[in-house]
Amino acid sequence: MEESRLSEAGAQVLSIAPRAGRRRALAGLAAVGVAAIGSASMQREAYAGPMGFGPHGPGGWHGGMGPMDPATRTKRIDAMVAFMLADVDVSAEQRERIAAIARSAATDMDSNREQHRKLRRESMELFAAPKIDRARLESLRIEQMKLRDSTSRRMLTAMIEGAEVLTPEQRAKLVERRQRRMPPPR
Repeated sequence: MEESRLSEAGAQVLSIAPRAGRRRALAGLAAVGVAAIGSASMQREAYAGPMGFGPHGPGGWHGGMGPMDPATRTKRIDAMVAFMLADVDVSAEQRERIAAIARSAATDMDSNREQHRKLRRESMELFAAPKIDRARLESLRIEQMKLRDSTSRRMLTAMIEGAEVLTPEQRAKLVERRQRRMPPPR
């Protein structure tokens, strides 16, 4: 009888033990969850900028997709060129020539950007229409591809012109820096 009571008590202890272990595990998971949420919110606060859009405002570093006034564009292009050439030993004249090339390319591509927005709006209207106009959507796609090709061609021209301002050693250093920051795909 005494033994049966002990074995019953042992069975009760054993049946309680898994529940207690589960409770501890759940409490531990809850604590980890709270810590993760707290950490994420602290990181968000650390990087939050105006209206919570990140450290550089709406659209991040690039400022979004809206039109930009000429003074702001010039400042951004100059900053981009300074960043790009930071580790390359270039003269002030070279830096200014490359910035001028970049500013010219940006100005040249303004019409493409606006035309692309217009085509995109039109395609969205076509998708919202009661009947899908396949032929018009295909013609819009072809127009968009032509605009992208034109933009790509202008960007390549600007890159070539900028590269011609640099010496072969400066170009090699620039490429090496770029590959260090963004390794080529494998």
